[in-house]
Amino acid sequence: MTALANPVRKSETASKRRRERVRPLQIIVFILLCLCSVLLIFPLLWMLSTSLKAPYEVMSLDLKLLPKVIQWNNYVELFQQYPVFHFMWNTIYVTALNIIGKLVSCTLVAYGFAKYRARGKNVLFVILLSTMMVPWAVTMVPLFILFKEIGWYNTFLPLWVPSFFGDAFSIFLLRQFMMGIPKELEEAARIDGAGLPRVLWNVVVPNLKPALVVVSIFSFFNTWNDFLGPLIFLSDPEKATLQLGIQFLRTQYNVQWHYMMAFSVVSLVPCLIVFFFGQRQIVDGITLTGIK
Repeated sequence: MTALANPVRKSETASKRRRERVRPLQIIVFILLCLCSVLLIFPLLWMLSTSLKAPYEVMSLDLKLLPKVIQWNNYVELFQQYPVFHFMWNTIYVTALNIIGKLVSCTLVAYGFAKYRARGKNVLFVILLSTMMVPWAVTMVPLFILFKEIGWYNTFLPLWVPSFFGDAFSIFLLRQFMMGIPKELEEAARIDGAGLPRVLWNVVVPNLKPALVVVSIFSFFNTWNDFLGPLIFLSDPEKATLQLGIQFLRTQYNVQWHYMMAFSVVSLVPCLIVFFFGQRQIVDGITLTGIK
C-alpha cells in the first residue's frame, strides 16, 4: 500500500509544482491582454469624450480625456440641425435589402456546390474563391460606368442589387456548413414527396441557422459601415446614408468635431448592439463550420 501511495503523492506534488509555474505566466498574459484592450478601446473612449466636449475644449492643446463640463446638448443639437433619422432610415433600408439578398442568393448557390454532382463544379468553386483576391477598388470604376449607363446612378439600386448575385465568402461559409448536414434528412423529405423548395425551407435552412446568422451579421457590418459605395453612386444629399452624412459636418472652412464625433457615436451604437447579441452566434457558426 505504501509503495502504491508514493507514486500518487509524487504525481500530486509534480502537478502542484506545474500549477505554481503556470500561475505567474497566466498573470503576465492577463496583464498584457488588459494593456492591449486599453490600447484598442482608447480611440472609442476619446471619440465619446470628444462628443461631450464644448467646441473650444475640442480644439484646446490641453488634451484631457474627461471634459470639464459634459455637453449633452451636443446630441440634441445634432438631431435638431441634421436629418440623422433620415440618414439612418436610408442605411437601414440598404442594409436590410443586402442581408436578404445575400441570404437568398448565397444559400441557393452554396446548396448547389455542396449537394449536386456536376462536372467542373470544383473548378467553378475555385474560380469563385479566387474573386476574393480581387480588391473592390479594381472593379469600382467599371461598376460605376455600368450602373451609370443603365440609369442606376443616384439610386439605391447599385448598393443592394449586387447582393442578390451572391458573395464569395458567404457562399464558401454556407457550403462548408451544408456539407455537414446528413443526406438522410433530405432523402427522407424527398420520400415524403417534398420538392426542392420544401427541402431547402424545411430541412436545410433550419439546420443552417448558425451559418445564416454569421452571414447576416457580416453583411450588416459591411453595409452599415460602407462609405465608399454611397459616395460613388449617390449624389443627392436626401439619399445619403449615415457614413456619408457624417461628411456633411465637414465643410471647406470649418469642421464641427464635437458634432462629428457625436454622429459617429450614434452610427456606432447599432453595431455595438448587434455585436453584443451576436458574438456568440459568430463564434458558434464559424466553429461548427470548421468542425463539419
